[in-house]
Amino acid sequence: MYFSPFPLRHAVLHISAVLAFLLILVLPSQAEINIQEVHSQNGINAWLVENYTVPIVTLRFAFEGGSSQDLEGKEGLANLMSGLFDEGAGDLDSDAFQERLDDVGAEMRFSSSHDAIYGSMRVLADDRQAAFDLLRLALLEPRFDELPINRIRNQIITGIEASERDPQAQAQKQWLQALYGSHPYARPEEGTQQSLATITADDLRRFHKTQFARGNLHVAVVGAIDAQTLADELDRLFGDLPAEPELLPVPRAELKFGQEIAVSYDLPQTTIAMAFPGIARTDPDFYAAVLMNEILGGGTFTSQLFKQVREKRGLAYSIGSRLSNRRHAATLGISTATRSDRADETVQVIQDVVKQMAINGPDEAALEAARKYLIGAYAINNLNSSGAVAATLLELQLADLGKDYISHRPALLEAVTVEDVRQVAARLLNTAPSILRVGPQAQGIVVP
Repeated sequence: MYFSPFPLRHAVLHISAVLAFLLILVLPSQAEINIQEVHSQNGINAWLVENYTVPIVTLRFAFEGGSSQDLEGKEGLANLMSGLFDEGAGDLDSDAFQERLDDVGAEMRFSSSHDAIYGSMRVLADDRQAAFDLLRLALLEPRFDELPINRIRNQIITGIEASERDPQAQAQKQWLQALYGSHPYARPEEGTQQSLATITADDLRRFHKTQFARGNLHVAVVGAIDAQTLADELDRLFGDLPAEPELLPVPRAELKFGQEIAVSYDLPQTTIAMAFPGIARTDPDFYAAVLMNEILGGGTFTSQLFKQVREKRGLAYSIGSRLSNRRHAATLGISTATRSDRADETVQVIQDVVKQMAINGPDEAALEAARKYLIGAYAINNLNSSGAVAATLLELQLADLGKDYISHRPALLEAVTVEDVRQVAARLLNTAPSILRVGPQAQGIVVP
């Protein structure tokens, strides 16, 4: 696996039996999706796709901020808070709140990442008002009672203790620290046993007050609800939140490349990860980089890395590359796992393939194949259910891409030339990468 800068998220999930047979809602093709911009009287904006095929409403939202806002010494604050929104709100304690949620047959989830706190609700349209009443309570009046805090905190600590015995988890921790240094992205999102022990109910209340506001909110809705009804519901759900959040400034991450890191464990396989510079979504060369990555290692069975590492030499079962775009950093990562006695050979082959891409770029045939796949696969990967559509719309808002992005995306990819891809390959892949190995000690690798 590739140790990406996205730690595991803690989330609490309620799934009603009423929705068990209605979770998947297949929607029309991407060309037919009509995205409406809805504006409430209190200035809350949402993107809506109306669909009455199944009488379900799917709501997803995000508050920018996330665990990068955790206070020093209180790491894990956002993650702990995300596990407590269905543990009591208003005059309902934990048991009463969860019983009420079950009664209305709604699914409610919260989670956190380094860049945002996410929430969602899925409910039958006829039960929408009762379910939204509960969501409103959770958003505006979370209780943060001591018993649920301690229970959720202990669950997280149990996971941390288990990760301390997991070589892959420990490698991820060292990898993030090596890449990001003192940046908030280097901190474990779940916190540490020591930091979690210091978090109080008052800390959670203060953090909630600073993070949840209309000004850093994004909303996407799919399903059986019209624009006017949604506008009214937006004000009911979010209208009483503060106008603006109180977010701490987070600097752009300065990633540290050219490092060699080893985490020594007596394993039959060695896991290998490499990190190169990435590219911002706003960069003019972004779509050239997307196509370059697809040709290099993004294509599961067609990429150059797959052909050279697996098909030609049988060094690994799988290998891939991915572009990772975060609010304050971007990387291009390569990951694989191989027999420990062939780790050096595998690293060398990967570096040779990368070097060839940096020098020569792809040919026209490879570019056209990658372009055709990326255009055709978008709807299958991102628009195949109500939940997937809502998640896609939310991420487009967070990336500030505009509601016409889905229709314009093919043209953006079509405009990329071979020369564009060659230039961006030279730009990103000529940097010496940071390399991580997890497995038996390898000669010449520096252990932190």
